[in-house]
Amino acid sequence: MSTHAAAAAPAPSAHVSVDRPNMTQVGTIVWLSSELMFFAGLFAIYFTHRAVAGPEVWAESTSKLNMTMVIINTAILVSSSVTCQYGVWAAEALKPRRSGSLLNVRQWGMVEWYTLTFILGSVFIAGQIVEYAELVEHGISIAGSSYGSVFYLTTGFHGLHVIGGLIAFLFVLGSAFVAGRFTHREATRAVVTSYYWHFVDVVWIALFFAIYFLK
Repeated sequence: MSTHAAAAAPAPSAHVSVDRPNMTQVGTIVWLSSELMFFAGLFAIYFTHRAVAGPEVWAESTSKLNMTMVIINTAILVSSSVTCQYGVWAAEALKPRRSGSLLNVRQWGMVEWYTLTFILGSVFIAGQIVEYAELVEHGISIAGSSYGSVFYLTTGFHGLHVIGGLIAFLFVLGSAFVAGRFTHREATRAVVTSYYWHFVDVVWIALFFAIYFLK
């Protein structure tokens, strides 16, 4: 009887291992959920103004959009999401820098992929500035019409979020250079930054179809 009781009792030194979620990643996801609500409000404003203004105003204004440039700019931003993900895989492998020639992209590390992502994001912002300049020349300003107001409001706030992502990339790249060792802490910074960047890209794809294609 006592032998069975002793065998059934757990060892006093036994511990249960529990995998806890990374709180930095969880916090980033919660914050992005609030950002999603913000952009949902912008979409609501856009479609409300569109319904009130009527199809004639929208048809006249959208005819002045440079679709070729916008499509190229969108392709650049989408491709930056691809390069960002390659940077994430390198960071998860704790590979901060390339191990071979700069021309051999297979040997790139997180720094190279994130630098390329930063460049592509900067080109997108530059293209958006050029687009704004062209639209102003065509008489579409933020105070000139209902279309101009909601167009600059929605795309402008998205552009600010892209700039915020570019600043985050600089922070991640700077941390990688300053850190003596590239550890899981630096890798986590890279991963949560990618969450934000992918979110910004998905929002732009929705804006792209709503503003430039939806008739």
